[in-house]
Amino acid sequence: MTDYQHLMASIASKARAASRLLAAADDAAKASALTFAAQALRDQSAEILAANAIDVAAGTTAGLSPAMLDRLKLDDARITAMAAAVAQVAVLADPVGQIIDSSTQPNGLQMARIRVPIGVLGIIYESRPNVTADAAALGLRSGNAVILRGGSEAVHSNRAIYAAMLAGITQAGLPADAVQLIPTQDREMVGLMLRAQGAIDMIIPRGGKSLVARVQDEARVPVLAHLDGINHSYVHKDADPAMAQAIVVNAKMRRTGVCGATETVLIDQDYPAAAELIGALIDAGCEVRADDVLMELDARTVSADADDWDTEYLDSVISARVVSGLDDAIEHIARHGSHHTDAIITNNADAAARFLAQVDSAIVMHNSSTQFADGGEFGLGAEIGIATGRLHARGPVALEGLTTYKWVVRGNGQIRP
Repeated sequence: MTDYQHLMASIASKARAASRLLAAADDAAKASALTFAAQALRDQSAEILAANAIDVAAGTTAGLSPAMLDRLKLDDARITAMAAAVAQVAVLADPVGQIIDSSTQPNGLQMARIRVPIGVLGIIYESRPNVTADAAALGLRSGNAVILRGGSEAVHSNRAIYAAMLAGITQAGLPADAVQLIPTQDREMVGLMLRAQGAIDMIIPRGGKSLVARVQDEARVPVLAHLDGINHSYVHKDADPAMAQAIVVNAKMRRTGVCGATETVLIDQDYPAAAELIGALIDAGCEVRADDVLMELDARTVSADADDWDTEYLDSVISARVVSGLDDAIEHIARHGSHHTDAIITNNADAAARFLAQVDSAIVMHNSSTQFADGGEFGLGAEIGIATGRLHARGPVALEGLTTYKWVVRGNGQIRP
């Protein structure tokens, strides 16, 4: 057995012991831990920013893309937002012990489904250091122990954020092992986490296509995964031009490196202001990779190729094409989308209803920016990711998505004939 195997076994054993204590922890203790942790993030912001500066400098030297650097970089505002998200999780209703439903059978047996923690969560993530705080907060609040393995590009930032979270957890009297950060960046530890069946109850990857693919290929532990954010904004023929322009520009350009960014805009052939919409995107600094019809409207566009419709750019680039109507838009999204977030912009209620019913994505929107695909915007405080599968959880995964349930049956002497 290698040293890393011993290390993984030790971390998992400590997490399991901590998960039993967390499952029995009362609401006040978990809420206090996160309130203390949020304050520690604020108090230790200088240390966190100094650590982040080291990571950003190394990432710049290593040639990380602007989108990756944007995901990595912290500033005062982002630390304030991180702390606020942790504080918001603290005041959310505790899901553990909630009664999902209950009934009394004809024989008098009382049956109820009760929310319980999953147990031990393994979170594998890349460049976003805020995941350290979000995952720790959501895991603890839902009664789960958490094992964190962050990306090497954010190693110093993750350690500084983890130190603040740990200070809050221990101040509230909860076990320090409730949240553990893998102390090495060796990729062997990722493989050991993925093969830790019986020790880790669920793996959640947060990162790019290669990370998610590796997790799904190698995992012997259940995985709660999300695919690319190949998100669409469909501008229907009955869209208000001013609204459509504002929404699409925001959906693409507010932050290009987030998974909720629109990557393809579909424009109805009968929409009257296509040229103005394309021009607004270009004027905002976005490269538009367009089909032949749209290229004729603005000479600043570039020609889209077949791969563009299946690309998550995470940059100031968008693909754009004209569709023949609602059915064509829905068919394009079914063929090229990733079941993450898709939006229709229209004043036609019937068209909106059909789009929302027929597009099979975790989040579907009407007359709003896809950038709202975020747990905080859903009132969830924070999120562990946007799940695009169909089992267990979909959309922003927060407290409820990190629980399962058990049946509790109460009788008064019944025996089965």
